[in-house]
Amino acid sequence: MATNLNFALNHMSAPRLDCRSFIDLAASLGCIGIELRNDLADKKLTERPFFDGEAPATIGAYARDKGLRLLGLSEAYGFNVWSDAMRVKVDLLIAQAKESGAESISLIPSNDGARMNDEDRLGKLRGALREILPMLEEADMIALIEPLGFTTSSLRLKSEAVEAIEAVGGATRYRLVHDTFHHHLAGSGPIFPNHTGIVHISGVVDPSLAPEAMQDGHRILVDENDRLRNIEQIRALSAAGYTGAFSYEPFSRAVHTHDDIAWALQESMSFIRSRL
Repeated sequence: MATNLNFALNHMSAPRLDCRSFIDLAASLGCIGIELRNDLADKKLTERPFFDGEAPATIGAYARDKGLRLLGLSEAYGFNVWSDAMRVKVDLLIAQAKESGAESISLIPSNDGARMNDEDRLGKLRGALREILPMLEEADMIALIEPLGFTTSSLRLKSEAVEAIEAVGGATRYRLVHDTFHHHLAGSGPIFPNHTGIVHISGVVDPSLAPEAMQDGHRILVDENDRLRNIEQIRALSAAGYTGAFSYEPFSRAVHTHDDIAWALQESMSFIRSRL
Protein backbone atom coordinates (compact mmCIF):
# COMPACT_ATOMS: atom_id res chain seq x y z
CA MET A 1 0.00 0.00 0.00
CA ALA A 2 1.24 3.49 -0.83
CA THR A 3 2.43 5.44 2.19
CA ASN A 4 2.16 8.87 0.57
CA LEU A 5 -0.95 9.76 2.52
CA ASN A 6 -2.69 13.09 2.11
CA PHE A 7 -2.32 14.52 5.59
CA ALA A 8 -4.11 17.67 6.73
CA LEU A 9 -4.55 19.60 9.95
CA ASN A 10 -7.71 20.57 11.78
CA HIS A 11 -7.16 23.77 13.78
CA MET A 12 -7.92 21.69 16.89
CA SER A 13 -4.43 20.23 16.50
CA ALA A 14 -2.83 23.59 17.36
CA PRO A 15 -5.55 25.95 18.64
CA ARG A 16 -3.09 28.34 20.29
CA LEU A 17 -1.73 29.33 16.86
CA ASP A 18 -3.37 32.13 14.93
CA CYS A 19 -4.64 31.28 11.45
CA ARG A 20 -1.52 32.37 9.58
CA SER A 21 0.84 30.53 11.94
CA PHE A 22 -1.38 27.47 11.74
CA ILE A 23 -1.31 27.60 7.95
CA ASP A 24 2.47 27.95 8.04
CA LEU A 25 2.66 24.87 10.28
CA ALA A 26 0.57 22.79 7.89
CA ALA A 27 2.64 23.91 4.92
CA SER A 28 5.90 23.09 6.71
CA LEU A 29 4.67 19.54 7.32
CA GLY A 30 3.78 18.94 3.68
CA CYS A 31 0.03 18.80 4.36
CA ILE A 32 -2.43 19.17 1.51
CA GLY A 33 -4.85 21.35 3.44
CA ILE A 34 -6.39 22.64 6.64
CA GLU A 35 -9.72 22.90 8.41
CA LEU A 36 -10.63 26.03 10.35
CA ARG A 37 -13.05 26.16 13.30
CA ASN A 38 -15.50 28.73 14.65
CA ASP A 39 -15.70 27.13 18.12
CA LEU A 40 -12.17 27.54 19.50
CA ALA A 41 -13.11 30.59 21.57
CA ASP A 42 -16.29 28.88 22.77
CA LYS A 43 -14.14 25.99 24.00
CA LYS A 44 -11.83 28.46 25.81
CA LEU A 45 -8.89 27.42 23.63
CA THR A 46 -8.25 30.92 22.31
CA GLU A 47 -9.48 34.46 22.68
CA ARG A 48 -9.28 35.10 18.95
CA PRO A 49 -12.46 35.37 16.86
CA PHE A 50 -13.10 33.22 13.80
CA PHE A 51 -10.52 33.96 11.07
CA ASP A 52 -8.70 36.03 13.73
CA GLY A 53 -11.15 38.81 12.91
CA GLU A 54 -9.81 39.13 9.37
CA ALA A 55 -11.90 38.81 6.25
CA PRO A 56 -12.44 35.12 5.41
CA ALA A 57 -11.24 35.83 1.86
CA THR A 58 -7.91 37.10 3.20
CA ILE A 59 -7.21 33.96 5.22
CA GLY A 60 -8.35 31.71 2.41
CA ALA A 61 -6.02 33.46 -0.01
CA TYR A 62 -3.12 33.12 2.45
CA ALA A 63 -3.69 29.37 2.64
CA ARG A 64 -3.76 29.02 -1.13
CA ASP A 65 -0.61 31.13 -1.45
CA LYS A 66 1.05 28.53 0.79
CA GLY A 67 -0.10 25.74 -1.51
CA LEU A 68 -2.87 24.51 0.80
CA ARG A 69 -6.52 23.76 0.26
CA LEU A 70 -9.03 25.13 2.74
CA LEU A 71 -10.78 21.80 3.11
CA GLY A 72 -13.60 22.96 5.33
CA LEU A 73 -15.07 25.20 7.99
CA SER A 74 -16.44 23.83 11.24
CA GLU A 75 -19.07 23.85 12.57
CA ALA A 76 -22.85 24.04 12.77
CA TYR A 77 -23.41 22.13 16.01
CA GLY A 78 -26.82 20.60 16.68
CA PHE A 79 -27.89 20.94 13.05
CA ASN A 80 -30.40 18.10 13.41
CA VAL A 81 -32.41 20.12 15.95
CA TRP A 82 -33.73 22.43 13.28
CA SER A 83 -34.91 25.96 14.02
CA ASP A 84 -34.86 29.46 12.55
CA ALA A 85 -31.72 30.13 14.59
CA MET A 86 -30.03 27.06 13.13
CA ARG A 87 -30.93 28.21 9.62
CA VAL A 88 -29.15 31.50 10.32
CA LYS A 89 -26.13 29.64 11.70
CA VAL A 90 -25.85 27.32 8.68
CA ASP A 91 -26.41 30.20 6.26
CA LEU A 92 -23.60 32.21 7.89
CA LEU A 93 -21.20 29.24 7.75
CA ILE A 94 -21.99 28.70 4.07
CA ALA A 95 -21.38 32.40 3.36
CA GLN A 96 -18.05 32.29 5.20
CA ALA A 97 -17.08 29.16 3.28
CA LYS A 98 -17.89 30.81 -0.03
CA GLU A 99 -15.97 33.96 0.86
CA SER A 100 -12.90 32.07 2.07
CA GLY A 101 -12.92 29.51 -0.74
CA ALA A 102 -13.49 26.62 1.65
CA GLU A 103 -14.57 23.37 0.03
CA SER A 104 -17.11 22.34 2.66
CA ILE A 105 -18.87 23.08 5.93
CA SER A 106 -19.29 20.66 8.84
CA LEU A 107 -22.63 19.65 10.35
CA ILE A 108 -22.39 18.21 13.87
CA PRO A 109 -25.35 16.42 15.50
CA SER A 110 -26.66 17.24 18.94
CA ASN A 111 -24.77 15.49 21.72
CA ASP A 112 -26.87 16.41 24.76
CA GLY A 113 -28.10 12.96 25.76
CA ALA A 114 -31.74 13.76 24.95
CA ARG A 115 -33.71 10.57 24.51
CA MET A 116 -36.26 10.01 21.78
CA ASN A 117 -37.44 7.05 19.78
CA ASP A 118 -35.64 6.24 16.55
CA GLU A 119 -38.56 7.29 14.35
CA ASP A 120 -38.59 10.80 15.79
CA ARG A 121 -34.80 11.06 15.97
CA LEU A 122 -34.24 10.02 12.38
CA GLY A 123 -37.21 12.05 11.22
CA LYS A 124 -35.60 15.18 12.67
CA LEU A 125 -32.35 14.28 10.93
CA ARG A 126 -34.05 13.92 7.55
CA GLY A 127 -36.02 17.10 8.12
CA ALA A 128 -32.87 19.13 8.81
CA LEU A 129 -31.10 17.68 5.77
CA ARG A 130 -34.08 18.61 3.59
CA GLU A 131 -33.95 22.19 4.86
CA ILE A 132 -30.20 22.54 4.33
CA LEU A 133 -30.05 20.87 0.91
CA PRO A 134 -31.37 23.82 -1.16
CA MET A 135 -29.02 26.14 0.73
CA LEU A 136 -26.10 23.97 -0.34
CA GLU A 137 -27.34 23.72 -3.91
CA GLU A 138 -27.73 27.47 -4.25
CA ALA A 139 -24.18 28.01 -2.92
CA ASP A 140 -22.68 25.03 -4.80
CA MET A 141 -21.35 23.79 -1.45
CA ILE A 142 -20.66 20.41 0.19
CA ALA A 143 -21.65 19.68 3.78
CA LEU A 144 -19.81 17.08 5.85
CA ILE A 145 -21.93 15.20 8.39
CA GLU A 146 -20.01 13.83 11.37
CA PRO A 147 -21.70 11.08 13.39
CA LEU A 148 -20.48 11.19 17.00
CA GLY A 149 -19.85 7.86 18.68
CA PHE A 150 -20.67 9.05 22.18
CA THR A 151 -23.59 7.26 23.85
CA THR A 152 -25.12 10.72 24.37
CA SER A 153 -25.09 11.51 20.64
CA SER A 154 -28.26 11.87 18.58
CA LEU A 155 -26.45 10.42 15.54
CA ARG A 156 -23.87 7.71 16.27
CA LEU A 157 -23.93 5.53 13.16
CA LYS A 158 -22.69 6.40 9.69
CA SER A 159 -25.25 3.96 8.29
CA GLU A 160 -28.06 6.15 9.64
CA ALA A 161 -26.48 9.23 8.11
CA VAL A 162 -26.15 7.54 4.72
CA GLU A 163 -29.76 6.36 4.82
CA ALA A 164 -30.94 9.88 5.63
CA ILE A 165 -28.82 11.42 2.88
CA GLU A 166 -30.26 9.04 0.33
CA ALA A 167 -33.80 9.55 1.64
CA VAL A 168 -33.63 13.30 0.91
CA GLY A 169 -31.84 12.91 -2.43
CA GLY A 170 -28.73 14.61 -1.08
CA ALA A 171 -25.95 12.35 -2.33
CA THR A 172 -24.37 15.11 -4.45
CA ARG A 173 -24.21 17.61 -1.57
CA TYR A 174 -23.63 15.58 1.60
CA ARG A 175 -20.55 13.61 2.58
CA LEU A 176 -19.50 11.87 5.77
CA VAL A 177 -16.68 12.60 8.16
CA HIS A 178 -15.06 9.31 9.08
CA ASP A 179 -13.57 10.08 12.48
CA THR A 180 -11.41 7.22 13.72
CA PHE A 181 -12.22 8.06 17.36
CA HIS A 182 -15.98 8.18 16.84
CA HIS A 183 -15.95 5.15 14.55
CA HIS A 184 -14.33 3.16 17.37
CA LEU A 185 -16.76 4.46 20.00
CA ALA A 186 -19.75 3.58 17.82
CA GLY A 187 -18.62 -0.04 17.55
CA SER A 188 -16.94 0.27 14.15
CA GLY A 189 -19.17 -1.14 11.40
CA PRO A 190 -19.29 -0.23 7.68
CA ILE A 191 -16.90 2.51 6.56
CA PHE A 192 -18.74 3.90 3.46
CA PRO A 193 -15.62 5.09 1.58
CA ASN A 194 -17.66 6.37 -1.38
CA HIS A 195 -19.64 8.64 0.93
CA THR A 196 -16.60 9.89 2.86
CA GLY A 197 -15.45 13.47 2.35
CA ILE A 198 -12.68 13.61 4.95
CA VAL A 199 -11.12 11.43 7.63
CA HIS A 200 -10.28 12.76 11.10
CA ILE A 201 -7.52 10.97 12.98
CA SER A 202 -6.51 10.99 16.63
CA GLY A 203 -5.39 8.37 19.13
CA VAL A 204 -6.31 7.18 22.61
CA VAL A 205 -3.65 5.35 24.62
CA ASP A 206 -4.98 5.10 28.20
CA PRO A 207 -5.31 1.32 28.78
CA SER A 208 -7.80 1.78 31.62
CA LEU A 209 -10.53 3.38 29.52
CA ALA A 210 -13.51 1.44 28.23
CA PRO A 211 -14.77 2.81 24.90
CA GLU A 212 -17.85 4.33 26.53
CA ALA A 213 -15.59 6.24 28.92
CA MET A 214 -13.44 7.80 26.18
CA GLN A 215 -13.95 11.53 25.75
CA ASP A 216 -12.49 14.25 23.54
CA GLY A 217 -9.91 15.14 26.18
CA HIS A 218 -8.31 11.73 25.78
CA ARG A 219 -7.58 12.25 22.08
CA ILE A 220 -3.86 12.65 21.36
CA LEU A 221 -1.65 12.07 18.31
CA VAL A 222 -1.52 8.58 16.84
CA ASP A 223 1.43 6.50 18.03
CA GLU A 224 2.39 2.88 18.70
CA ASN A 225 0.14 2.71 21.79
CA ASP A 226 -3.03 3.71 19.95
CA ARG A 227 -6.17 1.80 20.97
CA LEU A 228 -8.45 3.09 18.22
CA ARG A 229 -6.93 0.94 15.47
CA ASN A 230 -6.14 3.98 13.35
CA ILE A 231 -3.74 2.01 11.16
CA GLU A 232 -6.36 -0.62 10.43
CA GLN A 233 -8.99 2.04 9.70
CA ILE A 234 -6.68 3.98 7.40
CA ARG A 235 -5.65 0.79 5.63
CA ALA A 236 -9.28 -0.27 5.13
CA LEU A 237 -10.35 3.13 3.80
CA SER A 238 -7.40 3.33 1.41
CA ALA A 239 -7.94 -0.23 0.17
CA ALA A 240 -11.60 0.58 -0.47
CA GLY A 241 -10.67 3.51 -2.70
CA TYR A 242 -10.64 6.53 -0.40
CA THR A 243 -8.00 9.02 -1.62
CA GLY A 244 -8.91 12.14 0.37
CA ALA A 245 -7.34 13.86 3.34
CA PHE A 246 -6.48 12.35 6.71
CA SER A 247 -6.79 15.33 9.00
CA TYR A 248 -5.36 15.43 12.53
CA GLU A 249 -7.96 16.39 15.14
CA PRO A 250 -6.55 15.82 18.67
CA PHE A 251 -8.47 17.44 21.53
CA SER A 252 -6.07 16.69 24.38
CA ARG A 253 -4.59 19.61 26.28
CA ALA A 254 -1.29 17.72 26.26
CA VAL A 255 -1.19 18.16 22.49
CA HIS A 256 -2.40 21.76 22.56
CA THR A 257 0.37 22.76 24.98
CA HIS A 258 3.17 20.69 23.40
CA ASP A 259 6.48 22.54 23.29
CA ASP A 260 7.16 21.46 19.69
CA ILE A 261 3.90 20.57 17.98
CA ALA A 262 5.54 20.50 14.53
CA TRP A 263 7.97 17.79 15.68
CA ALA A 264 5.19 15.83 17.41
CA LEU A 265 2.98 15.87 14.33
CA GLN A 266 5.88 14.88 12.08
CA GLU A 267 6.68 11.95 14.37
CA SER A 268 3.06 10.77 14.26
CA MET A 269 2.90 11.09 10.47
CA SER A 270 6.14 9.11 10.16
CA PHE A 271 4.80 6.44 12.47
CA ILE A 272 1.60 6.03 10.44
CA ARG A 273 3.51 5.84 7.16
CA SER A 274 5.88 3.25 8.63
CA ARG A 275 2.97 0.95 9.49
CA LEU A 276 1.22 1.02 6.14
